[in-house]
Amino acid sequence: MRLVFCGTPSFAVPTLKAVLRAGHSVELVVCQPDRPAGRGMQLVVSPVKETANIAGIPVAQPEKIRNNAELRARLEQIRPDAIIVVAYGRIIPKWMLDLPRLGNLNLHGSLLPKYRGAAPIQWAVANGEPVTGVTTMRLDEGLDTGDILMQREMPIAPDQTATDLFPLLAEMGAALMVETLDGLAAGTLQPIKQDDSQATLAPLLTRDDGRMDFTRPAMSIYNHWRGFQPWPGAWTLLAGKKLSVHRLMPLEPSAFSGGPADPAGVRIEHDRLFVRCGDKTWLELVEVQMEGKKRMSAADFLRGHPLKTGDKLGV
Repeated sequence: MRLVFCGTPSFAVPTLKAVLRAGHSVELVVCQPDRPAGRGMQLVVSPVKETANIAGIPVAQPEKIRNNAELRARLEQIRPDAIIVVAYGRIIPKWMLDLPRLGNLNLHGSLLPKYRGAAPIQWAVANGEPVTGVTTMRLDEGLDTGDILMQREMPIAPDQTATDLFPLLAEMGAALMVETLDGLAAGTLQPIKQDDSQATLAPLLTRDDGRMDFTRPAMSIYNHWRGFQPWPGAWTLLAGKKLSVHRLMPLEPSAFSGGPADPAGVRIEHDRLFVRCGDKTWLELVEVQMEGKKRMSAADFLRGHPLKTGDKLGV
């Protein structure tokens, strides 16, 4: 097939490589403009652009696409059979949806209609889901509301983080997109309407999503930490300063009989740092980082900080 590929981050790279290996002709790669990053704020080339450059595929990086006459003329000249969209980061306008004969085919990192939105992998882990997966669908004008083409499931291990799942789902999704193209070419795929009544949302993450709510049970807080890797992670306040938690472990409700009764209360025991959570559960904070300081074990942190049993976090 003649394809146009829209994508930007590393999650999209396996799909681009897979459609090329399958023998499809990618006539153009569209990704977001290079952005400044790092301490020197140097322009950074996105992983998809880098992959396209190596493969010798032309790249377009429009700042906007909705009313972009130049991009529209270029795509109309290519006359692609399909436009593949994977983590592009832009809303696809109607003119672009209507252009290819097979439509705009999207790879989404969840089992739609669950977790529609910008952060499906993170929210699935954060909510303690035992299973996630990938979906290929035909984009429409809604937010991840298009007809489902194919799906594949993947279990989530209790200790897996979103960071662990990203590359696994990217590879699974790449293979599924190739199967989807094969099915469309053969006329064997029957698109399935999504059941909107089963839809859940996975909105873009914010810094505040990483703030630890100690009124929740310890396992819920742990799941949020797993889901919100690498950003916004898990953090709280200590004496008005940000305390990031890089490693933590939920404990059984019966772990302690004494100690603070209220959520966010601290218990120090043998150079170990525990905090009371909802439903009489406990978290052990294993590795922490005070604002402006380096990461360290809880034992090292306690040796240099006057935290004591009965103090509270979050303030």
